[in-house]
Amino acid sequence: MSKEGQVVEVIGYSGYKANERPLYFVVDQQKFQVTKILDRWCGQDHYYFKVLADDGQVYTLKWDRYLDVWFILNVNLWCCKSSYN
Repeated sequence: MSKEGQVVEVIGYSGYKANERPLYFVVDQQKFQVTKILDRWCGQDHYYFKVLADDGQVYTLKWDRYLDVWFILNVNLWCCKSSYN
């Protein structure tokens, strides 16, 4: 799997502004669909997204808006099940 801080390819939804949210991302030539955005926050030069992917893992993605480059920062197993059906 990827290393922390690795550059990744991300296909994002661009509506009102560029890369409003990630839809898919590619790590080591494997494509992952974002099934849910769990959290998002902004830094001075970056946007961060904590996402649940279709492989059941939680990823933290960072988009450098000036360089237009995405990075994967963290991978965690999804350990909490939703109480909603």
